[in-house]
Amino acid sequence: MFSPARFIISLLAIVALGSCISCSVKKDYAATRVVNDGVVISVRDQQLAVVRSGKIVKKFPVSTSKFGLGDTKGSYKTPVGTHTIAKKIGERQPKGMVFKSRKPTGETIAPDSPGRDPIVSRILWLRGHENQNRNAFSRLIYIHGTAEERLIGQPASYGCIRMKSDDVCEAFDLMRKGDLVVIERCSINRSMEALHNSIKGEEILKEQPTKATAKTSSKKQSRNKNELKEV
Repeated sequence: MFSPARFIISLLAIVALGSCISCSVKKDYAATRVVNDGVVISVRDQQLAVVRSGKIVKKFPVSTSKFGLGDTKGSYKTPVGTHTIAKKIGERQPKGMVFKSRKPTGETIAPDSPGRDPIVSRILWLRGHENQNRNAFSRLIYIHGTAEERLIGQPASYGCIRMKSDDVCEAFDLMRKGDLVVIERCSINRSMEALHNSIKGEEILKEQPTKATAKTSSKKQSRNKNELKEV
């Protein structure tokens, strides 16, 4: 037997379920820069991707700032936009090496050591190239190893890009001084879509002059035939 009350309750449950599903889907953004060769860091995904010749070589989980995004001095926020790797520090140091003022202290610690949160293993010092990140170098914004590996994958830093020791050592070897590093609000997938769309656009532009040249060549051949007939 049809019950209006049960029908309304079921309908409300379906609407509530739909709302939960839509809320659980993270908003994505447009990519701000095409990266064919370098590094993309996604704040949305909490991931870092090393890109070479338009393809992802490796992806790593990271942590950006728990205070959000920005570049104001003393804000502890992660700056977005275009950066480059200004300095690479810590090559050949053992994993877990503790750094103070970018110098190895000689002490190594294990991941998630109780009460410890130093910079460890490797440091890649970033320099900003836009108004929105011009303070990055002086604010000491790094990609670096962290002892608090349990927090990787969620915003947990004081402005830097944190990585697990194993990951930062591997990424360090894949990155070069001067590499482009773009910190994006968007997903890694959206960034790669922008790259692929850019490549397609370039291919179309390359094809257009070829077609125009072919038409010109065809006209010249037709003109030459006409000239021969008149002779």
